[in-house]
Amino acid sequence: MSASSPCAINVEINLQEVSSGDPKSPVEVNPISINDWQSWLEVWLTSLKSQLPKADAYELTLRLTNDAEIQGFNSQYRQQNKPTDVLAFAALEAEMPIFQSDDPEPLYLGDIIISLETAAVQAQQNNHSLTIELAWLASHGLLHLLGWDHPDDQRLEEMLAQQANLLKQVGFATIF
Repeated sequence: MSASSPCAINVEINLQEVSSGDPKSPVEVNPISINDWQSWLEVWLTSLKSQLPKADAYELTLRLTNDAEIQGFNSQYRQQNKPTDVLAFAALEAEMPIFQSDDPEPLYLGDIIISLETAAVQAQQNNHSLTIELAWLASHGLLHLLGWDHPDDQRLEEMLAQQANLLKQVGFATIF
């Protein structure tokens, strides 16, 4: 489905990129254009429309950062003093808010934070590109923003299957 489809979801992305600050860092820069992020998130949200509160538009922040910063967030909010690959901070409560369709502001879904450093390592370990790893992690974070969780093996498998489905929708079908 193209982003210009009349059924497509309108999403605004606040893309934030933080450098490692270390000139010797092996981390690659974000290989994904803002247009690709925009297109992917529109496709994903359109396919997940039944899980969204009704709104004319949605907004989220995607922060691509380094291990040091994500470790700080992980320590502060999850009490795990170590870097991680992705964190998601949902703005919506468990009960979806009633949203007025005439509200001119997009409905804010929350923040997805991805460590480029950890993503680069995982991409190499999984023998695929950093682009695929970042898309995988962003889809995981998006599902968390929409209330998905993986407290047990069954729910984890369901979530991983949904991620694979989302990636297939934007052209990464050959690896899943």
